[in-house]
Amino acid sequence: MAPHAHRHSQDDSRPRFLLPLVLTAAYATMELAGGLWSGSLALLGDAGHMFSDAVALGVAAVAVSLARRPPGHSHSYGWQRAEVIGALLNGLLMLAIIVILVVEAVSRLLAPREIAADAVIAISLLGMLVNGACFVLLGHGGTDLNTRAALLHVLGDLASSFAALVAGVVVHFTGWFPIDPILSLVIALLILASTQRLLRDALHVLMEGVPPAIELGVIGRALATVPGVTKVHDLHVWSIAPGSIALSAHLEVADLHRWPEILAAAAAMLQQRYGIGHVTLQPEIPGQQVTSVVRLWPKEFSALRSKIPKRKPLK
Repeated sequence: MAPHAHRHSQDDSRPRFLLPLVLTAAYATMELAGGLWSGSLALLGDAGHMFSDAVALGVAAVAVSLARRPPGHSHSYGWQRAEVIGALLNGLLMLAIIVILVVEAVSRLLAPREIAADAVIAISLLGMLVNGACFVLLGHGGTDLNTRAALLHVLGDLASSFAALVAGVVVHFTGWFPIDPILSLVIALLILASTQRLLRDALHVLMEGVPPAIELGVIGRALATVPGVTKVHDLHVWSIAPGSIALSAHLEVADLHRWPEILAAAAAMLQQRYGIGHVTLQPEIPGQQVTSVVRLWPKEFSALRSKIPKRKPLK
C-alpha cells in the first residue's frame, strides 16, 4: 500500500520567508556599523539578533522546502520532521545569542561606556520599522513550530530595538549609561522564556510524545466504545510533525469476521473526533493474537465503509 501524501498548510510558506530575510540581513549590516560607531551594546546585541534572524529565516525556508517532499521508499512519512528540526536549530541559535548578550551586558555593567544617544535613537527607530514589517509578513502564515521559531527571532529583535530606543532616550536626557546593558539583560531574559517553550515543543515532537491537545486515556476509552471492541492495549499516539498525528493500537474483538466494519468505524471516529489521520490498528481475539496488521489512510476510509453491508434497522 502506498503511503498517503500528507498535504501541508504551509505550501506557500517559502516565499513568505524570503522578503523578511532580505530586510533583516540588510538592516543587520547597517545596525552593526551603527553599534560599533555609537558604542551601544543594545544596538550591537540587536545586530547580533538580526544576523541570527537572517540565518533563522534561511533555515526556515530550507526546512519548509524539505518538508514538502513527498513520501518515498526511504522516508515513508516524507520529510515533515524537517520543520521540527529547523525549529530546534533556531532555538539553539537563540540560546547562543542570549549567552553572548548576557556576558557582554555584565561586562558593560562593571565598566560602563559612553554611547552616542542620538545615533542609537535613530537606528533603533528604523529597526522597529523593519522588525515590525517582518513580523507582519510572517504573521500571516501558520502556527507550526518552524514559523513560531522565525517569529520568535523577529519578536526578539523588535524588543531589542525598543530597548535600544529607550536606552538612547534615557542617555540623551540623563546621561545614565548603565541603562543600556540593564535593558539588554531584561530583553535576554524575556527571549529566554520564549526560546525555552519553543525548544520544549520541538523536543516533545522529536521524542514522539503524545500531542499536548490529546489525552491517551481518553482516546483509549473512545476506542473501547466502538461496537465490537472488547479491549484496547498497546496504544501509542505521537506527532510526525505538528498537525500530523499518528496512532497505533491493538484492539481485541469478539468476532473477527466483523473486523472490516470495526476498523472503518474506529478509523472514522479517530479522524472526525481527534483529527488523527495516520492510523494503524491490529485485531486480536481474546487469548489469541492475530498477526495481520491493517493500516488505513484518510482517503481509504470512505472506500472501506462503502463495502460494509448496511444493517437492517431493528424492529
